Order: sequence, then structure tokens, then C-alpha cells
Amino acid sequence: MVSAPFAPEFLEMLNDHQPRLRRVARLYCADADDRQDLYQEMVLQLWRAWPHYEARPEVQVGTWLYRVALNVAISDLRRRSRHPAAASLNGPDLPDLAAPPPEGPDPDDLAQLYRAIERLSNVEKAFVLLYLEERSYAEMADILGITQNNVRVKMHRVQDKLRQLLTQPA
Repeated sequence: MVSAPFAPEFLEMLNDHQPRLRRVARLYCADADDRQDLYQEMVLQLWRAWPHYEARPEVQVGTWLYRVALNVAISDLRRRSRHPAAASLNGPDLPDLAAPPPEGPDPDDLAQLYRAIERLSNVEKAFVLLYLEERSYAEMADILGITQNNVRVKMHRVQDKLRQLLTQPA
């Protein structure tokens, strides 16, 4: 079966939002190959959903994109947890972050933060991602389908949990 080529509008949207999709993949996959597979699955699902999005122009593209990407990531995580991969002989995977500038954060601190984030639930990870993307509580509520007050409460709980995880000995 031959598929239709990507619409120029879709490709433009994808290029504009590629870093966000990659951050979602990073948050839900520690392994680089798994991240790439998840990213490709997100692109596929976005392409499949594109005609539905074009029919509802009142929805912001960023909100729609996050909904699709988070749903794909959580579904993929559930699927992988039902069929875990063989254990690595090289020890735990640490994030493959680009080298930060000299005045940037300490790589050990970033690794510790990613390990703490990996211990959060799927929903808590979504809150962290949206927070790091500097989304407003109104945008978070819209993306996650909950009230702004609920976002505030859950965000406070996630922040407390992360603080607790970061103060625990490794």
C-alpha cells in the first residue's frame, strides 16, 4: 500500500515542534533506540490524526500535539512494561544529553534529575514535561483534560515528590 506524501503544512508543524516530540520521547525512554522508535511512532500517529486536527482549527496545534504525543508515549510504555527487554549487561542507561556549556548545569545533577523523573508515574512525567516546557496552568489543564485547580494541586505534589526523590541517597 502506497501512502500519500506528507502535506507541507504537516511537515512545517513537525519541523516547528520536533524538539518537543524528542523531549517527550526522552522523558519516557532511557534508551536511544527506543527513543527513536517512539519518536517515529509519534510522527506516524500525528500524521494519521492530522486530517482530524485540520477539521478542528480552534484547537491550538501545541495542545493537540502534546495530547497525541503523550498518549503514544504512555501507550508505548505500557506495551514495553508488558514485554520487558533483556537486562543490559552494561549497567543502567544514563541520559545522553548534549554536553552542556561550561557555565551550564552539572552533568551529575542532570543525571540524578533524570533518574528521579524516571521514578515518577506516567502522569507525573507529563506534568514535569509540561512544566519544563513552561506551559501555563491553563494550557496544562487543556492538554491533560483536567481543571486548572487540579493542575495546581497535582503540580505541587509532583514537585514535592521530586524534591523527596532528589534528597534520598542513591
